[in-house]
Amino acid sequence: MDGTLLDTEPLWDVAMADLARRHGVEMSTELRESTLGNSLEDAMAKVFDAAGLDPEARDHPGEARWVLDRVTELFADELPWRPGARDTLDLVAAVGIPMALVTNTVRELTDVALRTIGVERFTATVCGDEVPVGKPAPDLYLRAADLLGVDPGACVAVEDSPTGSAAATAAGCPTLVVPSAAQVPDGPLRTFRTTLVGVTVDDLRAVVGVGDTEVGIAAATSGDVRAGRR
Repeated sequence: MDGTLLDTEPLWDVAMADLARRHGVEMSTELRESTLGNSLEDAMAKVFDAAGLDPEARDHPGEARWVLDRVTELFADELPWRPGARDTLDLVAAVGIPMALVTNTVRELTDVALRTIGVERFTATVCGDEVPVGKPAPDLYLRAADLLGVDPGACVAVEDSPTGSAAATAAGCPTLVVPSAAQVPDGPLRTFRTTLVGVTVDDLRAVVGVGDTEVGIAAATSGDVRAGRR
């Protein structure tokens, strides 16, 4: 959701930078990139580590509530879409392929964002506080595939972050990676594209084929697609 469908990462940047300042540190580029796609707990832990905060002094519930309230304020207006994201959702719906929203964001904030995206688009939505372990573990994607009633290997995951891509491929999902705020390394089951603008159904079918060949797909119908090697 964040960084793939909606351009909300800049809003999370504000909230996480504010959290860091609450604890006496400035948010560096490296620290922010390390939190991208993380669960809220993991992201906060990295900020606390950077601040040198003693484990006994870490008020995880209280700080989580503060971050959620701050992000809710920032989410108050209609949220901006990532380029091509809305058209891609419309394309997939038009050909009758069921979709699941898979996000490390907690349900409380996801429901706010779904006012912009449209909950009716999805057969299922799975949030970071609804599985035992969030991304980069595969739990979210395995749960989504189960709710869709399909094998993970028959799904196309669409991701923008290293953490999310790791979760999707760990679950066995062929993954279309469209990096936003941080670069994603090459790897098995990963096809890269610079934007969702112009994505076709054939492009998505080609992503599923990456896991079935040794080298993967060098190019689909658009010229900016590359595939990770096995």
